[in-house]
Amino acid sequence: MTAKPESLVALIAHDQKKPDMLAWARRHHDVLQRLPLVATGTTGSRLKADMPDLDILLMKSGPLGGDQQIGALIVEGRISLLVFLVDPLSPHPHDVDVKALTRLAVVYDVPMACNLATADRLVAGL
Repeated sequence: MTAKPESLVALIAHDQKKPDMLAWARRHHDVLQRLPLVATGTTGSRLKADMPDLDILLMKSGPLGGDQQIGALIVEGRISLLVFLVDPLSPHPHDVDVKALTRLAVVYDVPMACNLATADRLVAGL
């Protein structure tokens, strides 16, 4: 899988998974620094603070509409890969938005990783 130059890699992590996202991004820093990234607000802010050289377009925080903003980018054909580290053991008040984003990724055939093992394999193909 090769990312188009204009396409974005979307990064989202539930609160309990943000440390995992940071560790994953550090491991794949060489690949990620070559790609245009988009992330929900809190996830992206933490990534930028840790790795300021990453080119990350920040959306709103997930509960404030960031998941929906990334969903709109999927519909526009601007997302080539979605890494969404989901915490299945915690309740999420915006669970409906999470389901909608997952549905859009499936409908628009966007490769989506919901765990580290899948994210590792998908980013290896970029």
